[in-house]
Amino acid sequence: MYRDASARYRPGMKPDPPTPSRAAPVTARIGFGAAGLLALALAACVATPPDAAPPGPVESPDSAISNGEAWLVPSPVPGLMMRATLYRPPGPDPFPLALINHGSEQDPVARARMKTPSFQVLTDWLRERGYAVLVPQRPGHGATGGAYLEDQGSCARPDYVRSGARTADSIAAAIDFMTAQPFIRRDGVIVAGTSAGAWGGLALAARNPPQLHVVISFSAGRGGRNRGRADSNCAPDRLVAATAEFGRTARAPTLLLYAENDSYFPPHLSRRMADAFLAAGGNAEFHLLPALAGEGHALIGAEAAWSQPLAAFLTAH
Repeated sequence: MYRDASARYRPGMKPDPPTPSRAAPVTARIGFGAAGLLALALAACVATPPDAAPPGPVESPDSAISNGEAWLVPSPVPGLMMRATLYRPPGPDPFPLALINHGSEQDPVARARMKTPSFQVLTDWLRERGYAVLVPQRPGHGATGGAYLEDQGSCARPDYVRSGARTADSIAAAIDFMTAQPFIRRDGVIVAGTSAGAWGGLALAARNPPQLHVVISFSAGRGGRNRGRADSNCAPDRLVAATAEFGRTARAPTLLLYAENDSYFPPHLSRRMADAFLAAGGNAEFHLLPALAGEGHALIGAEAAWSQPLAAFLTAH
């Protein structure tokens, strides 16, 4: 089992216990009966796209977006809309756009249960600086449903490049749609994310889309905590090689942020990834930040840790 659980972590929380391996069918992992039927129902929600509604703002009772706007945003899958929340800053438009991208799970039941992401700390930080912030939920996760596009394959031979590219597809679809809106600038886009979402940002940077201005990467990577063990990546050498592959063509300024006590991507691995990205030609700045209270993989929610380097990075670029 390997997963990126940043979408559920908050500072001070401990990592969840291991979840079952994805290699066996859901019914084999948890059995039949009430628990088995629940898991099957949740997995079915992931496989079934929501009703075909047009893209744009929608009504939503979701309390997670009480200070934002619910939107449907096109995904890479024809007819499947990503559930997203838009937060507008005060002042006149058009606004520059910032996208914040959530982590992921290999386990389908955990993905189906994923709540609407908000990342309120970073969202508020960016809104205060004049950015309209979009937080989309990608295919295969939570209320968006649909097929999971980002599967990295077996732990023995994970395809980290492919999984990152599929995440980047969803990010790119959201950028294309939002930068066509009259209240959003066509350029100057910030792509931020955590864990698998940040990994997708690095993959997108390798494509150099014209709208992209900078990438802000919190705890980027895939394959962390194999079988629930700290500092146990499925294939660390493959992860480093994939980071180098993205760096070969990525030219947007990129901020790589990790915490010293990240149990998914600890310092010896995050340094190797950053070095590989830079050595391949990537334009990046790496910061290993002090240990957080609790799990360091929850860095995106720890404003006190990243506010200063992030402000300096945006000022420089």
